[in-house]
Amino acid sequence: MSLKLEELDSHLFKCADIIRDAVDPTDYKEFILPLVFYKAMSDEFEKEREDIVEEYGEDFADDNELYDVPVVPEGHRWDDLRQTSDNVDQAINAAFDELIAENPELEGIFNASYTDADALTDDRLTKLLEHLDTYDLDRDSVPPDMLGEAYMDLVRHFAEEEGKSGGQFFTPPHIVQLCIRLVDEFEDGMTFHDPTVGSGGMLTEASKYYREEQSGDPSKLTFTGQEINPDIAAIARMNLALHALNGEIRREDSLLRPAFTDGDELERFDRVLANFPFSADWAKSDLQDDPYGRFDWHEKLPRADRGDYAFIMHMVKQLKTPESDDTGGKAAIVIPHGVLFRTHESRYRKPMLENDIVEAIVGLPENLFQNNGIPSAILVLNTNKPTGRDGEVQFIHAADEGFYNELSNQNELTEEGLDHIVENFRSWTTEERVSRTVELDEIRENDYNLNIALYVDTTESKEDIDVESELAKLQELQAERDEIGETMMEHMEALKYE
Repeated sequence: MSLKLEELDSHLFKCADIIRDAVDPTDYKEFILPLVFYKAMSDEFEKEREDIVEEYGEDFADDNELYDVPVVPEGHRWDDLRQTSDNVDQAINAAFDELIAENPELEGIFNASYTDADALTDDRLTKLLEHLDTYDLDRDSVPPDMLGEAYMDLVRHFAEEEGKSGGQFFTPPHIVQLCIRLVDEFEDGMTFHDPTVGSGGMLTEASKYYREEQSGDPSKLTFTGQEINPDIAAIARMNLALHALNGEIRREDSLLRPAFTDGDELERFDRVLANFPFSADWAKSDLQDDPYGRFDWHEKLPRADRGDYAFIMHMVKQLKTPESDDTGGKAAIVIPHGVLFRTHESRYRKPMLENDIVEAIVGLPENLFQNNGIPSAILVLNTNKPTGRDGEVQFIHAADEGFYNELSNQNELTEEGLDHIVENFRSWTTEERVSRTVELDEIRENDYNLNIALYVDTTESKEDIDVESELAKLQELQAERDEIGETMMEHMEALKYE
């Protein structure tokens, strides 16, 4: 019987139980995810090796060009690790080092040292290896999309264990799904990029959407991302590899040192998806004369302690344009609400709007993220807006209760809420208290203020009053009051009170 996703999820979640109390919950991902990755790579390598030997003979088994996965050196494969009983931590470190030496393109993918974690004893590590050995993880045993989904479920599990800090590398799935659906209609050959990629959830969800909703082949798409945190970048790299996706994750600060460039220009993509760190510091002083000309919307750059518009300008430069690429690009960017209406930032909203690249703004409920509870929105950009939408912006107010469930410690957009948002966006619908398409002239009159409440009535609706029914209730209460008054008077007379 084939393994189901729920079974694989449950199996991988138990890894944390084995090392619980030995390492801090914030470090689970550092020690478990690399072993899952290594197990999957080693199993697939062994499977491909068997196939090569069977088809071409033993002499061809050492031809590295025949393998579709990283070559795992002899003496450091999964079964070799399992047979180690002493100094298991050293054996794991050595296996990772040898894998990197054989496959230099994997440099930087393993960052944790198992010998530095004193509480990860031989006994614990042996139990962890034996537990992971339960299932074969080669691609015939577990399809890449399922293994990749289980890996992302494990990342989500660890993010929840970490609490607020986990929100730095994991965007809730319902928000990711909404971003994807707002820029869908993918085609073979398209390129996807996330400049603050985190664990890579935006990219892998796009591949899943193409496969499941458009019956497309994700291997015909290209996925790239950049991440400043080396440990998180490593998670994203493993994520792409386990999903068997084409692409690359590079580690660096996207604003200070963009890694995807083409000469003196940034590479441009068909789709840009991002949930950048809200109102974070950025290297303003180092980028006064940006060689890529990204921050030219106004002579004054965004504040050094509030890099929101620096990220937005960076992403706009990464979008394909009809003038340069014969096709346009789309972006779905998660933003804090302040981006829409901060007074001193109208200088950036004006060129963004006058260039007519803002297609929609979707206001979301508060408390959707693990690491902050502030209201957020999704900014949908399009450098080639379809006919009929030029000169207009659609505002969608999706912060009411009908769009989300209130959970114990975090709100979550519902499936019905997601469908409602996407349906209104696709049909360009104006719906009372929910959505409205607005001419650019009206936005100019509001001094480029994009506060959703200026364009959509967001006040809570009040129930209609049934006057006749309310009068009848009042008459009943008055009659009841009169009856009680008469009874009271009778009692007072009986007691000789006047």
